[in-house]
Amino acid sequence: MERSFADRQTSPVSADQATPEAVPTHRAAGSESSQLPGYTTGFAIRLVAAQFLISLALFTPVTVSLSLRVSQIDPDGKASSLSTVLAIGGFLALIGGPLFGALSDRTTSRFGRRRPWVAGGMAVGFVGLVVSGLADNIAVLACGWAITQLGVNAALAAMHAVLADRVPDRVRGRISGAVGMMTYVAMVVGAVLARALTGSSLLLFALPGVLGLAGAALINTALRGDPPADKGALPPFRIGSFLRSFWVSPRRHPDFAWNFVGRFLVFVGVSSATGYQLYFAEDQLGQSTHEATGTVAIGMTVMTIGAVFGSLFFGWLSDRTGRRKFCVYTGTAILAAGIAGLATAHSTGAFLAAITVFGLGMGAYLAVDTAIAVKTLPRAEDAAKDLGVLNVANALPQSLVPAIAPLFLGIASADRTNYLALYLFGAAAAAAGAVALRFIRAVR
Repeated sequence: MERSFADRQTSPVSADQATPEAVPTHRAAGSESSQLPGYTTGFAIRLVAAQFLISLALFTPVTVSLSLRVSQIDPDGKASSLSTVLAIGGFLALIGGPLFGALSDRTTSRFGRRRPWVAGGMAVGFVGLVVSGLADNIAVLACGWAITQLGVNAALAAMHAVLADRVPDRVRGRISGAVGMMTYVAMVVGAVLARALTGSSLLLFALPGVLGLAGAALINTALRGDPPADKGALPPFRIGSFLRSFWVSPRRHPDFAWNFVGRFLVFVGVSSATGYQLYFAEDQLGQSTHEATGTVAIGMTVMTIGAVFGSLFFGWLSDRTGRRKFCVYTGTAILAAGIAGLATAHSTGAFLAAITVFGLGMGAYLAVDTAIAVKTLPRAEDAAKDLGVLNVANALPQSLVPAIAPLFLGIASADRTNYLALYLFGAAAAAAGAVALRFIRAVR
């Protein structure tokens, strides 16, 4: 899903990238319901607010709540258990976005294409959050988080398609950027919220879920008149055809293949740096759980500030010079340096400095990531589908990194948990991503 860090860092393919066709802004006169409202500033505000609230339901657990609950249930094996929970959830997020996006495109309900999936998906996600909050063992927690990922990603897949459906091209870049930025904001607010709710496992998960339901209701009120799908516009959904549509020949389209590989490696680095911050603060910095949640909240804040600055500056620089690769190399080098800084941090100040550098590099990379992606697409006619394929490279590390992280965390060292090995692996992966991107010929 083409979103911000959020949307780019922690989530799968969005429906707006899986659906090339936009819905007309108005229905023809004499249609069975009132005219579909056009784009307004109020609509944009509700869209952005809904993205924030639904992201809060998803990223509060990712940032803090899951780590806290796992450490309560399995304090001795918390790193390995968290990896299991995140890997299962990440895999379902990977398939959930494009799957539910494709189903939303074909929904002929009288309530429209998007509204049933936004409301129903968030309702299922809320059930999963409640199950997670009440879980007393890792298996139940993993099950609850899997339900949450499927439900919330169904809601997000339908909601992000609204950008193509309802937002005109003249403002789509700005609104897309604002929607994407809500992922960063949700991470910061979620970390602060979780710190205030550490006394109640249920509220840690349920309260963000309630806010997510409010977000779904907010955007659904703005989508009154959302038309159902035209039965003849798209072929019937077939799982085989759906899976085959995600293959793009690397021999025929080498630039696209190198971009996929580069993206994948960079987001392996990003996922390595963001998944274990609470445990790092507890184990490496010697903080209590309450202190660690505060450190993570501050870390998310400074990381977001760094990402915003890096995105604005390097986005401007790349537009001014036309040299996208330079910004990618610089951004990835800064990002890798930030991850390496985390590997050697032994104080709160060093941790915050490293995460700020990491955010700056991440913002610099993401500022030109989409511009490079567009230049490497095989065919303009399949732009939405092919962008969806590229975003698999963003989402896949969310499940792969937690699956392999225990191999690095368990390497024998003086520390009980080897964060040094994990973070150095992440830094090396991000640097390798920059090397892969240099083989792209279509971009300067």
